[in-house]
Amino acid sequence: MRLPRLALIVAAALTMRIAAAPAAQLPPLQPLIDATPTGGTLSPPPGRYAGPARIDRALTLDGRGEVTLENDGNGTVLAIEGAGITVQGMTLKGSGAQHEQLDAAIRARGRFLIIKDNRIENCLFGIDFQQTHNSVIRRNTISSLDDHVLPQKGDAIRLWYSNDNAVQDNVISGARDTVVWYSTGNKVLRNTMTGGQYGLHFMYAHDNLADGNAMRGNVVGIFVMFGNRNTLRNNRIEYSQGPSGIGIGFKEASGTAVENNDVLGNAVGMYFDASPYEPDLSNAMTGNRFAFNGIATHFHSDWEGNAFRGNDFISNHAMVVADGGGTARRNLWDGNHYDTYEGFDRNRDGIGDTPMEAWSWADQLWMDLKEARFFRGSPALETIDFMERLVPFSEPRLMLRDVSPRMKRVAGGAAPSGAGQ
Repeated sequence: MRLPRLALIVAAALTMRIAAAPAAQLPPLQPLIDATPTGGTLSPPPGRYAGPARIDRALTLDGRGEVTLENDGNGTVLAIEGAGITVQGMTLKGSGAQHEQLDAAIRARGRFLIIKDNRIENCLFGIDFQQTHNSVIRRNTISSLDDHVLPQKGDAIRLWYSNDNAVQDNVISGARDTVVWYSTGNKVLRNTMTGGQYGLHFMYAHDNLADGNAMRGNVVGIFVMFGNRNTLRNNRIEYSQGPSGIGIGFKEASGTAVENNDVLGNAVGMYFDASPYEPDLSNAMTGNRFAFNGIATHFHSDWEGNAFRGNDFISNHAMVVADGGGTARRNLWDGNHYDTYEGFDRNRDGIGDTPMEAWSWADQLWMDLKEARFFRGSPALETIDFMERLVPFSEPRLMLRDVSPRMKRVAGGAAPSGAGQ
């Protein structure tokens, strides 16, 4: 009876030793990849394997949720180059921390790639697509380096000069950004992004779609910079707080469709800087719900070319802010619902009898003087604002005018599917 028990103890000790071994002492995965025929499937025995590894021809690497590939804290864990390559069911960890080298869990270049059902931990960058097209990133769980502060972390997913890809149902937390650079025709669908810098960042990217994503507790939810004809639809963006907190932001963005999003509890719901930049490409905000934000809409200047139709504005501290003493009147406001509207609907057609007009009274103090924003909402400023409305002692500023305000809520809001389904 003692020998079987002794064998079990020895086997358990060996298993614990392998589980705790540093990456340099693990068996390498590369020989198994090299021995797999083109078009074949490699399902390594369960356990830990040493990286880095490289795949440069069509095959499937399937870890079945039982295989870990890890580096010793240097370089990229898995490099992919080619067409028809699938990586699934793997855990990847232990990349380097060099931003200039773009150290990542997976770096890919090619076409018709599938990266799905993987877990990425303690890697600087997660999945880095470089000139990769017609490929899929699906149902991965991604985080960055645990011991780095947020600005020093890497991007969870990075698309660079990569077109016509699908990024869907991923769960991302504790990484810097999900970024789409110089890329077109990509679909970012039903992802969950929390605790990052930018939940989703489009840079010089055109004709992309972000649909059904859930973003919570990022510095910025979605930011579109120098991009045309992108669509943001059915996303839920919550709790982008702090001095730079923005739900949805535009910088020289043109022709953007913003439809049926929930923008809730952010420092700024939506921010516009020189947008639209192309004069013949208007930005259209339709069917969105802006609620419980510090500022619902913030314009960096007295700009024009944005259309707000059929949106709900509910319980925001300030409806609209325009820097530099400007207003938002040169933009179109039509058929929105405002919980601050004080008019009537005597003919019961659902439209207010008088236009909705948002005036800035004592609010001009904190709008025009950044130093005074600390006191926004304080009893002192609220008292001054009340007195200003009662007995005006300065010229108020008309910020927006909607000639057909809706009496009831009109926006559907987002109903994103949960990532990983």
